[in-house]
Amino acid sequence: MSQKTIAQEDIKYLNDKPGVKLIKAGTYQKKELDGLLGVPGLKSQIVDVPVCTNENAIQMGYFSMQESEDFEFTYTFLEIKVVVNGKIIVRDDQGRKYVAEVGDVFIFSPETTVIFDGESNGDAIYTAHRLPEPDFL
Repeated sequence: MSQKTIAQEDIKYLNDKPGVKLIKAGTYQKKELDGLLGVPGLKSQIVDVPVCTNENAIQMGYFSMQESEDFEFTYTFLEIKVVVNGKIIVRDDQGRKYVAEVGDVFIFSPETTVIFDGESNGDAIYTAHRLPEPDFL
């Protein structure tokens, strides 16, 4: 990702006060990944939603991918991704293909590199054990 930084005081975290938070569908606008990842022709979007700031930081977010280009991503953190619409396909570094459909859950462990397959056409909600990625806010 880029070297973009955002001051901690400029980030609105969901755990800013006690209580229940309901996030309605469409609340957050996703960012296009083609330019962020430098993959022309990629049709994929993402947005991070900061949850907490402490040493056990966690983010939630929304991810979408339409049929387009493959792209590689290395997870340096734990992420859990739940497919809520369509299907998302990944391949691991051994070439194994994983097809996740509605209700299926991916768990990506730290230091795992995967290829998101261009045949993907789906949406997911994720939680990630990391601070927010400024490009995805």
